[in-house]
Amino acid sequence: MPGLEGPRGSEIIAAIKAAGVTHVAALPDITTSAGLLWPLSKDTSLKLVRLSKEDEGVSICAGLSYCDVRAVLLMQHTGFLDSMNAIRGIAVEYGLPICMVVGLLQKEPDRPPAQSARFGVRIMEPICAAMGIDYFCIEGSEDVARLAPAIERAYATSRPLVAMIGRTVRP
Repeated sequence: MPGLEGPRGSEIIAAIKAAGVTHVAALPDITTSAGLLWPLSKDTSLKLVRLSKEDEGVSICAGLSYCDVRAVLLMQHTGFLDSMNAIRGIAVEYGLPICMVVGLLQKEPDRPPAQSARFGVRIMEPICAAMGIDYFCIEGSEDVARLAPAIERAYATSRPLVAMIGRTVRP
């Protein structure tokens, strides 16, 4: 179906680099792994921090922000939901620029997250809104252009950000 192809990992990596990010804390995610995580792991200009749990990534990104090092946390939406307390306490209450790229596992490509049949996907935007977290959804290559400015804004205003990946990332 035309217009329903996911974004390219190379475009996302370029946007992350354009925003001055040097570190990516990540866990494997079926939505982003093949097209984004695996190519990113081979990119020698980015430091990949492999995580065993998403909430430790929130802490690592927070620590790096205190050192003026820009980082992105790459995870699946189930890990975001599992890390709510760390995100609340560290990103929201401390007002830190924790930038999260979140794969929306099993989100249908023909509808926005709020209309998904998957409960966990459907509640992502309302949770971000309720917590005052800036967010947007990357559905295709045209949306990737929003990523670098959003990361720049997160660091300039010391606010968390969630960029949701709504489609499988292509290599």
